Amino acid sequence: MMAAAADGLGSIAIDTTQLNMSVTDPTAWATAMNNLGMVPVGLPGQQLVSDSICVPGFDPGLNLMTGITPINPMIPGLGLVPPPPPTEVTVIKEIIHCKSCTLFPQNPNLPPPSTRERPPGCKTVFVGGLPENATEEIIQEVFEQCGEITAIRKSKKNFCHIRFAEEFMVDKAIYLSGYRMRLGSSTDKKDSGRLHVDFAQARDDFYEWECKQRMRAREERHRRKLEEDRLRPPSPPAIMHYSEHEAALLAEKLKDDSKFSEAITVLLSWIERGEVNRRSANQFYSMVQSANSHVRRLMNEKATHEQEMEEAKENFKNALTGILTQFEQIVAVFNASTRQKAWDHFSKAQRKNIDIWRKHSEELRNAQSEQLMGIRREEEMEMSDDENCDSPTKKMRVDESALAAQAYALKEENDSLRWQLDAYRNEVELLKQEKEQLFRTEDNLTKDQQLQFLQQTMQGMQQQLLTIQEELNNKKSELEQAKEEQSHTQALLKVLQEQLKGTKELVETNGHSHEDTNEINVLTVALVNQDRENNIEKRTQGLKSEKEALLIGIISTFLHVHPFGANIEYLWSYMQQLDSKISANEIEMLLMRLPRMFKQEFTGVGATLEKRWKLCAFEGIKTT
Repeated sequence: MMAAAADGLGSIAIDTTQLNMSVTDPTAWATAMNNLGMVPVGLPGQQLVSDSICVPGFDPGLNLMTGITPINPMIPGLGLVPPPPPTEVTVIKEIIHCKSCTLFPQNPNLPPPSTRERPPGCKTVFVGGLPENATEEIIQEVFEQCGEITAIRKSKKNFCHIRFAEEFMVDKAIYLSGYRMRLGSSTDKKDSGRLHVDFAQARDDFYEWECKQRMRAREERHRRKLEEDRLRPPSPPAIMHYSEHEAALLAEKLKDDSKFSEAITVLLSWIERGEVNRRSANQFYSMVQSANSHVRRLMNEKATHEQEMEEAKENFKNALTGILTQFEQIVAVFNASTRQKAWDHFSKAQRKNIDIWRKHSEELRNAQSEQLMGIRREEEMEMSDDENCDSPTKKMRVDESALAAQAYALKEENDSLRWQLDAYRNEVELLKQEKEQLFRTEDNLTKDQQLQFLQQTMQGMQQQLLTIQEELNNKKSELEQAKEEQSHTQALLKVLQEQLKGTKELVETNGHSHEDTNEINVLTVALVNQDRENNIEKRTQGLKSEKEALLIGIISTFLHVHPFGANIEYLWSYMQQLDSKISANEIEMLLMRLPRMFKQEFTGVGATLEKRWKLCAFEGIKTT
């Protein structure tokens, strides 16, 4: 009960910056002090709070002995209206005097006024039951004693809403619920009213509360993230992908003592990923061998650390021996002090302290001596183990361990040789496979070339067969034409012979002159020449296609450049560069079809006899 009362009284602190009360009003100060459960100091008035709610047996002069400063009503932190006290303590409300009004408490026997559930972040209160003549100034005068007011919204129906700066001020305002408010000393009904103060739900309060909650949530998330980042172990470095270049760099790192830890992690990741194959087995074997070479280095480091540990043990033992010697000297001093010659001259308190110090020093000395003896016993046991090594059983064990070590070394060497043999076998198999692939590719290439060559020869033979068939057809047509011309010329000769006979008979009978006979001969020659030209025109047919016209143009240009003519092989070799499918027979047939443009001459004698084709198209133009 006393603790609850003390807590209730100690929690009634209000900032003086929010206190708006006349200091010269002794009644108000007395009321405030009585509400706080304290006797007014230097102010007239009686205590309004009964002793039943005060701390029982409280001595106001207790501060003089305990060092507690006396409570001054002018110190910061005291306010007029205290917050609601705990439920365990029943506080009797007193009359509150203001400049413009007076607040009378309700009957203490009546139940306390009810309030609604407090909204989150509530800074606004509803005040109902105001007097009809109450103004905003009077409302502000009464409620600003609870704290800083930011807004007052008064209605015409005797109620208002008051918004405070902080949430704890609302609790002080709720304390005034149930008081009867009277303006001045008037007894008019319009100047009095019973106040009903309750929590109000305002959107501004809820918005500010949500903003604070979000800010706190952000701060909490940020704090948790920082804590997680601080406690999270560092992420391992990224492992690069395997390649021949990276493997060569890793092999160099494995040889370096400072980079061995990082390199061995990468090698382990590569092996676990399955990067080892027949092609890369030798490279991985060399890296594993480099890793194995560090075993000797690690054993040497372990030996050096063991040596350092032995040296540290020796130093510790020497230091412990020196400390024990000093403890012995201190204990000897205490023992000398306890002798009668010196002991009688010390006081009782001094003797007591010396005795305590001596016992404490002896305990510490015994502990240090036991630790030193334990170290010496361990050394003696190690020495005895070393001496027992000379026994035959120990020798057998040593021999067995040496043989086991040799067998293990031979096994490792055998394994390494077997791995090398496997690697060489893999290399030989790879070389065989590559060689077989090369042979296969060469055989395939030769077969493809042979097939291509055979296809080309077949195509050439087919083309030659077609050209021979065309030539045969052309020769057959020429032969038929020649037979027709021969029959025609024979018939013409018979007609001419008959005409000559008739003309001769006419000459003989009629006696015509020689001129008439010449004219008849000229006519016959002209007829014969005309008949020949007609035959030549029949033989020289028109061009069959645009290709033949193009060939005639190229051949005429070539023969014009060669005025002495060119044989058919030379002409065919030139034309084959332009058209690989053309043949010499085709060119010769084309030249024979155009006797007015091309003519054939024989040059040379005997073995050097050669047929040459010349361009004769311009000769006819010159003669005309």
